Amino acid sequence: MPTPEPWWARDDLRYEQGRLMFCGHDVAALAGAFAEPLFLYDARRLRHNVQRLHELLAGLGPPFRLYYAMKANRFRPLLCELRQTPLHGLDVCSPEELREALACGWRPGQLSYTAHGMMPEDAALLAALPEVHVNCDTLGAIRLLGEHSPGRRIGLRINPGIGIGYADSERLSYAGAITTKFGIYREQFTEALALAAQHGLQVRWLHCHAGCGYLDAQLPSFERVLQVVAGFAERVPGLQGVNLGGGLGLPHRPGDAALDLARWRSAVQAQLGGAGLEIAIEPGDFIAKDAGMLVLRVGYDEVKRDQRFVGLNGGFNLAVEPAFYDLPCEPVPCRPRPGPVAPATLAGNINEALDIWAAEVALPPVAPGDFMALLNAGGYASSMSSNHCLRGQFRELLLQPDD
Repeated sequence: MPTPEPWWARDDLRYEQGRLMFCGHDVAALAGAFAEPLFLYDARRLRHNVQRLHELLAGLGPPFRLYYAMKANRFRPLLCELRQTPLHGLDVCSPEELREALACGWRPGQLSYTAHGMMPEDAALLAALPEVHVNCDTLGAIRLLGEHSPGRRIGLRINPGIGIGYADSERLSYAGAITTKFGIYREQFTEALALAAQHGLQVRWLHCHAGCGYLDAQLPSFERVLQVVAGFAERVPGLQGVNLGGGLGLPHRPGDAALDLARWRSAVQAQLGGAGLEIAIEPGDFIAKDAGMLVLRVGYDEVKRDQRFVGLNGGFNLAVEPAFYDLPCEPVPCRPRPGPVAPATLAGNINEALDIWAAEVALPPVAPGDFMALLNAGGYASSMSSNHCLRGQFRELLLQPDD
């Protein structure tokens, strides 16, 4: 009987003759050519993920806008590659992200700016770029933008008071029972509209991002978010569209099923389909995460007391989500050795207790010098990296298929 393929395997990511292949390339052979930890990204997978979302939104009927959340991964070749896809543009959330997007060839009219933590110099920059769409998420941001760009068309980022996130994690929720810094609450909304009107700002969009990484189990919460958004929308005359943010999740563990996109679209149609509004989303993870991996080298495999530890030459400072958000990067040996599989704790090389990639994972024998791929490292990994313990060095490669 043939050995079943791992849960993460797909046409562009699988074992072939005992070698892990990604985008048609031998991962260990690529990693062997570089001394540093190595991020690999699959250009074809990026394009595939964008196309899936484009078809999803096209099925909604009204005009739509599909943005890529640049904070997920800002590797320049990746941003340039995405210009060749049917994206409407990029979601940016800082002045430097805005400048970087422009440097990669994106036009101001293709950028949606989430004005979180706006300062006077940020408002001055935006005033010089009137085509950039701006979503204000505080009263202070409305006031600053109004002083620098009176009469501008804007969006208001709202807080629905309902959070959603992978495995219902509060750490991945941007709204919910705990009051957060994000968006304008219902209690402030009348004041926000009045403040916008005072400066001649025309509120044409609402923006709402309730959380990150949600799957089917969180869709009932997403439906409640949509109901709240629809209530906000009814209070804005001349509203053009609603941006539902990002947060669409991907499987991280063997038991995770892929998000039911048809069900997601049906929920949006049920709540907003009859309002004649444009719909926008700004996913980062869904586009970039499973299009990338981090490849590290094994340093040791030894037992401490009764626990097996496998140490790698890169730590949580290169990809913080496993340690900070319990969003694991599945460890996969690039060239598995024969022998019995045994539980192991996969550890990084940072002198911190949090620096554990995975605990009690089943691994075959490994030896120093072997390469280990950590999957789902295409989003919120390199872009959030640090040089903690002066171990922040890495390289990035955008792969194109050989064919």
